[in-house]
Formats: sequence, C-alpha cells, structure tokens
Amino acid sequence: MIVISGLLLFLPFNGMVHLFDWDEINFAESAREMIVTGNYSTVSINFIPFWEKPPLFIWMQVISMKWFGINEFAARFPNAICGILTLLILFEMGKSLRNYKFGLIWAMAYGTSILPFLYFKSGIIDPWFNLFIFSAIYFIFQYFKARELTLKGTRNLILSAFILGLGVLTKGPVAVILFSATVLIFIFTERKIKRLKWTDIFLFSIVLFLSGGAYHIYQILCGNWQLVYDFLTYQLRLMKTEDAGHGGSIFYHPIVLVVGVFPASILAINRFFKKERLNNDYRRLMIILFLVVLVIFSLVQTKIVHYSSLCYFPLSYLAAITIYEVCFKGVVLNRLSKGLLIFIGIIYAIIPALLQLIATKISPEVLKEFINDDFAIACIDRSIQWGGFEYLIGVVFGVILVFAVIKLRGVRQMASILISSVLFVYLLMLLVVPKIEKYSQAPAISMISEFQGKQVWISTLGYYSYAPFFYGNKMERACKDCKEEEFLLHGETTREVYFVTKITALKTIIEQNPQLEIIKQQGGFVLLKRTDKK
Repeated sequence: MIVISGLLLFLPFNGMVHLFDWDEINFAESAREMIVTGNYSTVSINFIPFWEKPPLFIWMQVISMKWFGINEFAARFPNAICGILTLLILFEMGKSLRNYKFGLIWAMAYGTSILPFLYFKSGIIDPWFNLFIFSAIYFIFQYFKARELTLKGTRNLILSAFILGLGVLTKGPVAVILFSATVLIFIFTERKIKRLKWTDIFLFSIVLFLSGGAYHIYQILCGNWQLVYDFLTYQLRLMKTEDAGHGGSIFYHPIVLVVGVFPASILAINRFFKKERLNNDYRRLMIILFLVVLVIFSLVQTKIVHYSSLCYFPLSYLAAITIYEVCFKGVVLNRLSKGLLIFIGIIYAIIPALLQLIATKISPEVLKEFINDDFAIACIDRSIQWGGFEYLIGVVFGVILVFAVIKLRGVRQMASILISSVLFVYLLMLLVVPKIEKYSQAPAISMISEFQGKQVWISTLGYYSYAPFFYGNKMERACKDCKEEEFLLHGETTREVYFVTKITALKTIIEQNPQLEIIKQQGGFVLLKRTDKK
C-alpha cells in the first residue's frame, strides 16, 4: 500500500514544469555534463570542476538520465524513489518503536505534509541527505538500546557510520555536524556515556571516514588538492556569510517549519512537552534533533528553505504520536491545535484564488501601486490561459479542513485532515504551479531552448542562471582560460552570440555594450544578440 501510494503521489507529472533555478538546474546540469564528458569522477558546472557538492546525488541523476533521457522527469526521479523509501523506512521504524499502526501513521504524517511532499517531487539534494542523517541517528539509537541490554550492537554502529558517510557523500560534512551535535547532547542528557567504548568510537570513525571521505580521498590521490580545499572553504563560508543573497531573520526557519510542514507541524506542538510511557527516550532524541537543526541554521547567515528540512522527521514523529492517540485512544485536539489548523489551512486555501485573481483580473497598472518591481510587473503582464476553476482547489480544501477540525473525531478527523492536505498541494502543483512558472522563468527558458542543437553561444547577462547550460544543451565552454562573459561580449568567436537579460537591467547593459541589439522580449526577459557594431 505504501509503495503504490508513493508511486501515485511522487512520480506523476514530474516533467510538466521546467527545473527551477538555481538548485534543480544546477544538479541536473552537473549530471548532464558527466554524461556529455564521460567523466563521472568529478562534478562540474560549465565544464569546470564544481566543488560545492559531492557526487552521490549527481550519480543518481546520471543513472536516471541514462534510463529516461536528459529531461525534467529524469532529474526528479531519484527523489520520487527517495519518497517511497522514506515512507517505507518510517513505517519500519514506527513498527519497531511501537506497532504497525503507528508506523503507518508516521509514514502518512510525513508524506502528506506540504513541504516534505513537494521535496519528493523536486530535483534537489536534501531529501536523500536528510534520509541518510536520520537513518544514521536511528541506528545509533538502536546501538545504545542494545548496549543497555548488554549486547554489542556492532551491526547498528557500523550501519550508522556507513549511512552517515553516504550523507557526507551527498552534501558534505554538515551531515557529521548535525549528527554529532544531536548524538552528543543525547548521550549527556540521557547519561549514556557509560555505554560507549573507545573501540566502538574508533570503529565508527574509521567506517565514517572511509565511506564519507571516499570521494575527496580519491580527488587527493588524483592530485586535485585545490578542489578539496575549495570545497571545505565553501562549507565554512556558508556558515559565516550570506550566500547568493539568501539572508533572513533568526525567525526565518521557525516560520518556515510551522507553515511549511502543515499539518504535521501543528499536530506535533503538544508532544514537545508531554512525556510518553513508551519510548520517551526516543521522543527526547527527536526533540534534540529538532532543536539542533533549528538552532544551527537559525544562527547560520545563509537562510534557505531546505536548510531546516531535517526537522521534518522529528516533527512528523511527534505529530504521529498525536494522530495515534486521537485515532486509537480517544484523545481530542485542544483549542490551540484546532485554531492553528484552521488559521494556517485557510491561508493555504486562499492562495489559488489570490493567484488566479492577480493573474486574470487585476491590471498591471493597478498592481504597480502595490508592487514596486518593474520586472515582476512585466512577468505578470502576459496572456496565460487559466481555466477559471483553480480557486475551487482552495475552497474545497478549506471546507473539508474546517469541517474535519470542528465536527469530526478520531480516525475520520485525522484522515480528512491529512488526505485533504496532500490532495490540495497535489492539485496545486498540477493545475496552478505550471501557470505560475509561465510567468516567472519560463520565458527565459523558452528563448534559451530555441538554440538547442545550434552552433551558437547563449548565456545570461546581468543575472546568473544555470538555464543556458542545461536548456541550451551546452557541449563545451566558450573559452577555457578566460572569463566567459567577457569573451562572449568582446572576444573573437566564429559563432553567433546571444544573451538573455531582465528588462530592469536592459538600459544599463545596452549603454555599456552598444554591440548588443534587442531581438525580442517575453515577459520580464529580453533576448539580445551580439553584432559587430562599435
């Protein structure tokens, strides 16, 4: 049932929307370049080494592209598989911790929450990264349980270290930081330090070093010291400074988690403070994991939505406890939970109607009074066909949610809340997101895609994007030992050169580069062509 549900939820329609800048196109482009160059040992972007990410997820995308072709569906396929595996793993964990009903509820609580569901239909690294870290924490918990029963627990220890190493191979050493901080706090607060053996610590470290460090050990053996150095300095820079303009308040991640992991985030609230008769030590471990991730990424200067996505696991576990008690122990949701479910649910329910209203009923002249952004106004000022019924997605969801919260009890209440939430976001992605994407990045990608297979150079100017590489089907760098943008603007080349820019930067770019002429405009983007004019 879990596998079939996962296939129905996470696989369909994954290729109907372009990959989104930056992350989705970034990783897919690295996979495409591995296929183009035949070099599967080094991650690259624009055909130069890319040190920001290790290769494990990129290799998954390579295999997927070998099966399905180089396209959006292939880029997102690994995370659809990750979604199915995650639900199965949560079911097995829940069954081990309590019973099979709890395992099923935990899987449902995770898979039907909004951001976890969206991530399994994306092409970003984090679903696999989080699954590896969380699984490593679970096995180290099982190791401590075995030690308390005077068993060795070596199997769980090795599994934990090896899986954590896969996390390092997926995104980097931050996996070790999150794991170590969580486990160390758990060890000292639960007084489990006596259960540790130095030989076990040594064994864990060796397995972790060999599995997690395999890629960079290989690079060092090949003489690529600079790539390893750049990778480590990049990881430190993310902690100290804002990256790519992604700054934000210290409250950024708490707000993202409460609103984004709906409805699990609301159902989890009470369990932070209420002890459990069964597996209360695991509940405390989940709270520690949640707080570690939240505190670390609230303090880090770079603020990106998926940085706190490891919190989805503890939130869904705590929510599963609430759901289990409501379904099988006669517990009733308190007023706070009911109020928050209705409040945040209505906010979501309004979104389709609001988007449809802005896109189809409000003129750009009126929008200018509220939006001080010429690029955004130009993007909205396009003729996109809407069905006129999109607002009903939110209306139906809002009605079902409010009725379930106020009138229903037990299994019917929980099933209605969870199923209506996942169907809402599913229909939103199917019927609304493709239209919104046509207003945002689709015009630029459309202009870039026109040059696929043609002997031209296509790039962006005034802003950075990975789209010209992936959607332009770029096969090589324009120049090897110089700044490519400068070469494309002024260098000697036998190919025609085109640039995509935003209308807000157009005037300055034309004044500084009179050799560029306007070819056409779509939405907020303009296509320029380099000429021989001075």
